[in-house]
Amino acid sequence: MIAAWPSAQIAVMGGSQAAKTLLQIQVSSLKAQGKLITPEDEAELLKTITDRYTSQTSPYYAASRLWVDAVIDPLDTRKWISMGIEMANNAPIENNLMWGFYRLNDK
Repeated sequence: MIAAWPSAQIAVMGGSQAAKTLLQIQVSSLKAQGKLITPEDEAELLKTITDRYTSQTSPYYAASRLWVDAVIDPLDTRKWISMGIEMANNAPIENNLMWGFYRLNDK
């Protein structure tokens, strides 16, 4: 169960870092194709990438792709935590795994 507040941002890394990384990849790809990239082109490309990345970190975007189960009111957080604990307490134990252990050779 994954819930997000409306103010959340769902991303692997911050927008500016991701945009700069994606920009480097795209500029390298364009240069490999023999295209000339001016600083103005690079700035425009960075803005496009940043805007797209920022819109895709929205919890609503994440919920529309089922990356989160719900976007909740922060006032309902305790209720959601309580429901999660209740679900975990009522979940059957599927199998009793007997985990082994790893022992280093003492030689």
